[in-house]
Amino acid sequence: MNKILKSSDSDFLKKFHEVVNYDRSEILDVSSVVSDIIKNVRERGDAAVIEYTSKLDRNNEIQLEVSNDSIEEYIKDVPEDIKDALDLAAERIKNYHQKQLPADQSYQDENETTLGYFWRAVESVGIYVPGGTASYPSSVLMNAIPAKIAGVKDVTMVTPFTDGKINPSIMYAAKVAGVTNIYPIGGAQAIAALTFGTETIKPVNKIVGPGNIYVAEAKRQVSGTVGIDMFAGPSEVVIIADTNNEPKIIAADLIAQSEHDPSAQSILICNDESLANNVIKEVDDQISNLPRGEIARSSWDKNGYIIIANDIDESFNLSNQLAPEHLELLIDNAESYLSKISNAGAVFLGKNTPEALGDYIAGPSHVLPTSRSAKFSSGLSVYDFLKKISLIGCTDKSLANLGEAAIKIATNEGLDGHARSIEYRLSKK
Repeated sequence: MNKILKSSDSDFLKKFHEVVNYDRSEILDVSSVVSDIIKNVRERGDAAVIEYTSKLDRNNEIQLEVSNDSIEEYIKDVPEDIKDALDLAAERIKNYHQKQLPADQSYQDENETTLGYFWRAVESVGIYVPGGTASYPSSVLMNAIPAKIAGVKDVTMVTPFTDGKINPSIMYAAKVAGVTNIYPIGGAQAIAALTFGTETIKPVNKIVGPGNIYVAEAKRQVSGTVGIDMFAGPSEVVIIADTNNEPKIIAADLIAQSEHDPSAQSILICNDESLANNVIKEVDDQISNLPRGEIARSSWDKNGYIIIANDIDESFNLSNQLAPEHLELLIDNAESYLSKISNAGAVFLGKNTPEALGDYIAGPSHVLPTSRSAKFSSGLSVYDFLKKISLIGCTDKSLANLGEAAIKIATNEGLDGHARSIEYRLSKK
């Protein structure tokens, strides 16, 4: 596959649209399998959860709830330098999300009508944290801390103990983030248990966090019964780079995204063909000695591209169409170009800001819109765990001033009962 696409080529638009519209998610219909799991857990509760956990996670000695004593035992195995790093990340994530807390609003308009809104936290949230090879304590912090900052009282974490094992740092992150309950379960059965509850597991009001195709499908099926964050697809990065860059660094940033998953996508947009060719050579060299090189190679070969744009304006136009989860601006005076960005999950400003900082320690949640959904959605934040409740209050004056118009609209819509509920009040004045 030709890794370089030139916007000056006659067939560029056709090829570019193929890149934009290509579905990188797993082409596998698991809807009926997931539906059966959800039905079974809903009907049989703990027994079904234990059966699926024993079979799918190879965890035969399951205790459905992880005790505080067990958590402390796991934490003992976390090296001090890892604890320090997670503590720093947690503090930065807390500080960032504290600044997002909105204020209530109430005012009286010219008709003496009281209007406004107030905010209330979702009462309970379930955090899904992948296990196995994809065992990320950072995901615990990035999902749980915004919920706690919003005021969520009950934060439950589910994570599979594959072969009965778990990364101890996940337990430490859960403690630091203020998780209140931990259950050693994963997959669609965990989503079903969080949605409908079991004898042991309390149901929650919203479920957040990434997972495999079975978890994603389960979240889709229970959406509406509970809230969910988003339908997460494969990860992606777009890098806009000027000529004054080191190919080695650009290649490292592309590979950092590619090593996530064979379906991940890394794209460089620049206007220098020499830079593009040097980056390709660097990618090949660096992948050759990468521990997850096979995954990165598969991702880069299938989904990686370098686009040669005519100028910086075209670079941003192409990026906005790609609507990337992560957008790196490896350009001078990067902040001056923010007005050109319409669609991105998170923007990384300047040549000293690798996307990897955002994954772990910068502050904003790394749970971001994928699969071009940054065109209409945002990354996880405090707002995902808050509800805005409208406030309306009328005096005699405001009811009199607004009532007649409301009656006319209600009558026009054929809703006489609505009209009468206003008329009867006005007739008493």
